[in-house]
Amino acid sequence: MFVEREASVGEPTSQERRRAEQNDKRILGNVVQCDGARATISAYADDIEGAVTGLWTVGKMISINLGTSRTVGLVYEIGKSDRAWSNEGQNPIEVNVELIGEVRDGAEPGDRPIFDRGITTYPHIGAIAHRIRSRDLQAVYDLAGRHSITIGTLSQDEAIDANIAIDDTLARHFAIVGTTGVGKSTAVSLLLRKSIAARPDLRILILDPHNEFAASLPEFCVKVDSKTLDLPFWMFRLEEFAEVLFRGREVVPEEVDVLRDLIPAAKNLYRNPNSGSYVRRGSDALTADTPVPYRMVDLIKQIDERMGLLESKNDRPTLKSLKTRIESAASDPRYRFMFNSRLIEDTIHETIGNIFRVPHHGRPVTCFEMAGMPSEVVNSVCSVLARLAFDLALWSEGRLKLLLLCEEAHRYMPADPRLGFAPTRHALSRIAKEGRKYGCYLGVVTQRPGELDPTILSQCSTFFAMRLANEQDQAIIRSAIADSSASTLAFLSSMGQREAIAFGEGVATTMRLKFEKLAQELIPGTAKRDDLESDVDGDVDLAAIVERLRNVPKPQQQMAFAEVVDTGRQAGDPDYRKPPAPRVQPDDDFDMRYGLKPATFGIRPQND
Repeated sequence: MFVEREASVGEPTSQERRRAEQNDKRILGNVVQCDGARATISAYADDIEGAVTGLWTVGKMISINLGTSRTVGLVYEIGKSDRAWSNEGQNPIEVNVELIGEVRDGAEPGDRPIFDRGITTYPHIGAIAHRIRSRDLQAVYDLAGRHSITIGTLSQDEAIDANIAIDDTLARHFAIVGTTGVGKSTAVSLLLRKSIAARPDLRILILDPHNEFAASLPEFCVKVDSKTLDLPFWMFRLEEFAEVLFRGREVVPEEVDVLRDLIPAAKNLYRNPNSGSYVRRGSDALTADTPVPYRMVDLIKQIDERMGLLESKNDRPTLKSLKTRIESAASDPRYRFMFNSRLIEDTIHETIGNIFRVPHHGRPVTCFEMAGMPSEVVNSVCSVLARLAFDLALWSEGRLKLLLLCEEAHRYMPADPRLGFAPTRHALSRIAKEGRKYGCYLGVVTQRPGELDPTILSQCSTFFAMRLANEQDQAIIRSAIADSSASTLAFLSSMGQREAIAFGEGVATTMRLKFEKLAQELIPGTAKRDDLESDVDGDVDLAAIVERLRNVPKPQQQMAFAEVVDTGRQAGDPDYRKPPAPRVQPDDDFDMRYGLKPATFGIRPQND
């Protein structure tokens, strides 16, 4: 229906659409039905000259004029009641909108409008509705002075920036969900760049299963992979160490109980070499979970001594199996990051400082590249890193701000509790539930929110939902969004590239946005694709592929030490830095890591 300009009432402020080139008769609608959450507007699809205007389209915001305030609604459905189109006259349509709040003018003339999510006055029948003004649209997404960053533009109006409150987005955790190929990784890279600029004190650890983020953040990032990772075995808790030993299979309780008894004894031998196998009791007692160094040779020796005891005759199969597992893991080249150290020393400060960038030296981001690593290693290492991240934030009393970003999070936080690794799930759940109190934040990125642990997802207060085609995944997001914006998710299956629906604590109200466009060289995975395309005409190097498949390190030249060190001795021995005594030339199968042959761990030399 068409209303004369002079006949429109209740709009004391000027409207940007009233320009000289506009038709004197504006296209307006009138409210014909309203309940507590939705309203129906009667309008025409074409103007008085018969031209189709397209002003009423799904996804656009409209304003319903009530004089002292304007109710804001989102169009989620339009249609003709008779399902027929006429070229002889105007075509009446019904526009269904979802009410999301109201805008009020400021107290003083010239003040900016104020948006409120609540609705104090509902539209009456016949109230005039029209496309929302730019000033009102800015008021809807205004963050009321909160520390914000710009990540793109509104899909409703590309002239208006899409802003998020960065402090609330980080502190209360966030999730980015979307199917493959919609630009999740690009959105993550953009958010990280903006976050680093807004929060220079922030440290970021990325669990990167596809090895793609290091090339997209070259000036901020330090790369850590299976070759450069230095995470000694003694920093693992018992259940994490057992995951490595049992290679992801079900653990044997008897063998784990033996480890629980013998690891504290090995740690005590490292700290007090002359104390024997006696384990201290009291306030300074060591447990299997205490991150204190110990030597693998001492652990093997403890197992051998227990096998030699008469009362352990029934336990010898268990002890022998455990010894075989330990020796197999220690000699596996895939686990060299745990057992590679020739001398066992207390390097926890260097390890934590390198991984969590303390100090960061201008590079606050660590990319932990997991491609090619065995699943049991990934599970254990992710558990160690998540646990250390929380403990560092806790014991720094909030001075150390850490963001743990989990790419493909459904891999190590699955919804099915029988899958995945329980300690990893518990460590990440602890960050999700308590981390914001201590400055440890969690970012979740997944293409299958339906397969993600609902406890983790429920703790994320800000969501960026990109295109999702799976009905189960859409239902998960629909359950997380406020009822007043549920119809927004009708667009989830048809959104374009770089588009997302943002809702939660980090935005003023549910917002459909388009992320900024990153430079081509900064898009995650681009460098890898360019390398593949440049080599498309070349032959496949089968020898190099097999060498990487075997994952066996090449023999390296012996390092030049500043002082003479006996490779047969271990840190913790009282005289291991003294010049070595004359020793018998070792055989070819001499194991340089432990100073003993693999088959002679703990066996005392016999006199001739």
